[in-house]
This record gives sequence, structure tokens and C-alpha cells, in this order.
Amino acid sequence: MHSYLEFEKPIAELEAKIAELKQLAADGNADIAEELGRLEAKAEQQLRATYAKLGAWQKTQVARHQDRPHFADYVAAMIEDYTPLAGDRAFAEDAAIMGGLGRFRGRAVMVMGHEKGRGIDGRMKHNFGMAKPEGYRKAIRLMRLAERFRLPVITLVDTAGAYPGVQAEERGQAEAIARAIDCCLDLRVPLIAAIVGEGGSGGAVALAAANRVVMYEHAVYSVISPEGCAAILWGDGGRGPDAAAALRITADDLLKLKVVDEVVKEPLGGAHRDPKQAIADLGDALERGLRDLAGQEPGALREARRRKFLDMGSVGL
Repeated sequence: MHSYLEFEKPIAELEAKIAELKQLAADGNADIAEELGRLEAKAEQQLRATYAKLGAWQKTQVARHQDRPHFADYVAAMIEDYTPLAGDRAFAEDAAIMGGLGRFRGRAVMVMGHEKGRGIDGRMKHNFGMAKPEGYRKAIRLMRLAERFRLPVITLVDTAGAYPGVQAEERGQAEAIARAIDCCLDLRVPLIAAIVGEGGSGGAVALAAANRVVMYEHAVYSVISPEGCAAILWGDGGRGPDAAAALRITADDLLKLKVVDEVVKEPLGGAHRDPKQAIADLGDALERGLRDLAGQEPGALREARRRKFLDMGSVGL
């Protein structure tokens, strides 16, 4: 059964009626075809109108939708001959960040990203996509391995942020994130990142300091979650919607600010309504990015990436 967000209630009611009529039609009642067609057209119109005017907070809810594609879904649909690689060779395996070798549309690549998991057991196993230091150190290991074999790196970002627990801090969370960002900026192979859901704080930037950053239409990307921002600024996490609007976390805003390079359109109603089409469209964007970066000298890739991030936020005088 489809899971609806709060602002989708009118759509939910229409689609519930459509489901009932389809069941009646399946039972042999042929007199409802006209009513069914009318309701389907109305539901699509309502869906289109709703998603044409989503605010920042509503987009945040869509980005967090439980049915959006996860890392495992992207790998299954886009990567052939995938071989997972595990462990940071220093402390432990962290299932919040997954990665491995494979072929993307005929090209050998290293692919990695956050995995939030599905269901209670899956989410606990993957820690809701919030990585600990060993996750970022694993990412560094895989990026350096890709560099050694001159393979482009694809990263898929979907995390509320790095894990904030005491044990993570004791093991050097901030240092691990900083080193992951430094590794991204230092790589001498093409690096392309996709913000596919939540891009939260340094936990996201650690995998997204790339030559090319693409972002789903209804994904969000920010230095802090709206609730966290509201709690700091106003002492009230319930003002998340106000913070979301102020943070400018949507794809359109970030494209204007040149934080991301391309916005990937989602199927009507979000990527969770048609994951197959959403993943195919993202694959096209990744392929374009890799094609543009192919053949560039290692030093030029590194310098362009560094310059890209140094130029962010600069104001001409």
C-alpha cells in the first residue's frame, strides 16, 4: 500500500476511491468505467497541482519518504557485476555506507553511498544511513583504491547526517569526515555525486565534494537538518518548516547558488511513485557527467574540483 504524506491527504482520498472502483470493475461491474476515468483524471490533476507548488518543508518530507529508492536499489538497477567491499581496515565495517566495484553502462566504476535500510531490522543494521568514523574511513579506502586503478567514482548521498553518538565522537568522527572531504578534493580520477534523498551536514559533504554534483528534484541538501537549525536558532525544533524555508535547501535554490550542477526531474509525485523511471533518469545524468569528465588529466580534475568548492559563496568586489 502506498504511504502518503500529510499534504497528500486529498490525493490519498481520491486514490482510495479509485482503488475501490477498480475492485468493483474486477468483480464484473462494467457501469463504472466513466466514473473511474473521471476520478483518475482528477487524481492526476490534483497530484500535478500539489507537486508544482511544494515548499521547502514539503520537499524535505518527500526526500525522507520511506519508499524512495535506496542505495541497494540503485546498485541493482544500474550496476552490473557489482562486487561489494567492506571494512575500513582499522576498526570495523559500517553498514551505513556501502560500496564496491562494478560496471555502470559498460564502464568500470567504484560506487558507494549511504544506505538507510528498510523495515526495523534493516534500519537498525544500517543505522538509518548515519555513518560512524569507520564508515568514512571505508569510503576513503575505496576512493583511494579507485584512484589506484584509475576508475571513476560515483557516490549516492542520502543521510540525515553523520552519527552523533558518544562512541563515534570518541573514535574521531569530525576527523574522519574531514579526511573524507580532503580525499574527495584530492582524487585524481573523476568523481560524481548524486544527492538522492537527504543531504545532511558533513555526513553528506564527505561523499559529495565532487567534480559534478547532481540532485533529484525533490531531494534536499543543507548544512543541518531543518529541525536542528530551528532548535539552535529558536530553541524550538517544531519550527522546522520555518528553518527549511530559510536554509534554501531545495534543488532549485542550490542550482541558482551553484552548489549543485544539475537537477534531475523526478516522476510525478516523487521518485517513490516510479522508482524504475527515477533511477533510469538519474543514470542518464550520471552518464552525462562521466562522459564530460572522461579524458581529463588527473591534475586538471583535481584542480577543477578544488576551484569549484573554493568559488562557492564568493562575492565579486
